[in-house]
Amino acid sequence: QVQLVESGGGLVQAGGSLRLSCAVFGRFNISPMAWYRQTPGKQRELVARITSGGSTNYADSVKGRFTISRDSAKNTVYLQMNNRKPEDTAVYHCQMTVAIVTYWGQGTQVTVSS
Repeated sequence: QVQLVESGGGLVQAGGSLRLSCAVFGRFNISPMAWYRQTPGKQRELVARITSGGSTNYADSVKGRFTISRDSAKNTVYLQMNNRKPEDTAVYHCQMTVAIVTYWGQGTQVTVSS
């Protein structure tokens, strides 16, 4: 059974940094991965994506501040978030796509105080 487990969320002051992790269990992970975020009353939005080959793309709102990366040996994907802003406050979810199946983690809360 495939399972995605996020960690690393918490409270950070504006301008600070935080790194989220998403560990994949039940499958050796070479699949495309992504980080999404969601706030109450809004749709889940794509934050960053990384392909099997390591190519990345980002939402305009986080370009230059966030970096997505993967460590295949640890079966883990990371989201390094620098220069945090209050509008980055959200529940962050990681996502993995395998063929036509999409898996989601349970999410980790990130709160940025001004």
